[in-house]
Amino acid sequence: MRRLSIALLLSLALGGRARAEGPAAPDDVWRVRSVGRLAVDAGVLVGRPAAWDTGMTTGVGAGLSVGQRLVWGVRASWSTATESSLAWAVARQDLRLRAAAAVQHAAGRGAFALRLEVGPTLVREDRVRNQGKRAGLSGSDLETITWAALPAADLQAVITVHVAGPWLLIVSGGPSLTVSGGTAHGGWTAQLGTGWQP
Repeated sequence: MRRLSIALLLSLALGGRARAEGPAAPDDVWRVRSVGRLAVDAGVLVGRPAAWDTGMTTGVGAGLSVGQRLVWGVRASWSTATESSLAWAVARQDLRLRAAAAVQHAAGRGAFALRLEVGPTLVREDRVRNQGKRAGLSGSDLETITWAALPAADLQAVITVHVAGPWLLIVSGGPSLTVSGGTAHGGWTAQLGTGWQP
């Protein structure tokens, strides 16, 4: 028993020394190295379709911004939604093009911002009559495709977290307003994505 105790103590002492002499773990893997004013981001988007009071649209969005406290940039997103009734199946695509301005406050590894986006939403609506081919319909009786450019604005709360090096995790969301036919329609959008800030 005595020999076993001595052997155990020696192995712990030698093992501890071997670990202490090993290579040091890199401490800069998670260090934030982003000091530039330029940032690029992209991610997945969900929201309410422009000028529709129902349904959900899903797609992708991206942006480019410059600045630190006051941030300026451009953003674009594409999303699609489908709805159907007894008579029609409707597929709608929204292309949002925005100029953006934000006020941003850094806090530790992250930043909080309030961003205003203004610009047009291009809407393509494809409306197909259900069972129209079986009934022998063709042309505009079967399918209609319309385009519209609608003025719109979004107000987004943005949370940015520096994950590692120049890479960011970005979450944003908030209300939107679209004007169609002289009527204002409320909605919302949210985006989850990644960013790069050199």
